[in-house]
Amino acid sequence: MDKQTQTELEAAAFRRLLQHLRERHDVQNIDLMIQAGFCRNCLANWYKDAAAEKGLDLSKDDAREIVYGEPFADWKAKYQKEATPEQQAAFEAASKAHG
Repeated sequence: MDKQTQTELEAAAFRRLLQHLRERHDVQNIDLMIQAGFCRNCLANWYKDAAAEKGLDLSKDDAREIVYGEPFADWKAKYQKEATPEQQAAFEAASKAHG
């Protein structure tokens, strides 16, 4: 497989991941962090880092809007729930285990 095709496939897979996460409002970022060690905000940070590597100035808010499909504050107000004590404990345990 040539490099251009690989890049196009990776981009398509990333777009599909974003769409999937945008449709799964029920999956909270803390749940993603507990289970996978990354969340939507991590993806936005990685996107911002990739832009910086290309010499592009992309703000944290702009990167988050790309990942969330809307301004982060809007998404947070509509979908983010307060973490339960159980989620917080699981997050702490996962953080220590992967630490």
